[in-house]
Amino acid sequence: MIKACDLNKSSVIDIDGTPHIIQKISSQSPTARGGGTIYKVRFRNVSTKQKVDQTYRSDDALQEASFDTKQVQYLYKDGDRYAFMDLESYEQFELFEDDIEECLPFLVEDMEGIIALVSEGRILTLRMPDTIDLEIVECPPAMKGASATSRTKPATLTTGLVVQVPEYIEPGETIRVDTRDRKYLSRV
Repeated sequence: MIKACDLNKSSVIDIDGTPHIIQKISSQSPTARGGGTIYKVRFRNVSTKQKVDQTYRSDDALQEASFDTKQVQYLYKDGDRYAFMDLESYEQFELFEDDIEECLPFLVEDMEGIIALVSEGRILTLRMPDTIDLEIVECPPAMKGASATSRTKPATLTTGLVVQVPEYIEPGETIRVDTRDRKYLSRV
């Protein structure tokens, strides 16, 4: 069991006997005295992809889904299928684009550090590393005199993901991106 206040995006919860991954969590703290924090959680069913919205109090207990984890490596894309390799057994498997759409903006060929969540021999979902380094392929030119605290501009990365970066960043630079909120962290 896990309390609602301890939930994070990497949690997998059992709802009605089916594993659900967390897509989004928001919390609301009431202004009245004695009010408890409310957590609004959007889950996604790993098999049907159906979204489920639930609201919990901070001390509500939820059942965690039982699963194993495997280190995997992303190999290549073939149409709408993505090939991965288990780093322990060296077995290859494929996942469809629809199954891993939230991971697609971060996948780079030969990428390691990906964790597959496995239950009863079936891959439920992939968990990306918290941060990854990607190269900027396109962004407006750098402005002279731009400081680190100034405005931001959009930058397109090698995977097609667009993030806001400081104005002094130029195309060709490698930046570190947070995969949980899809935001720029720093230059590498």
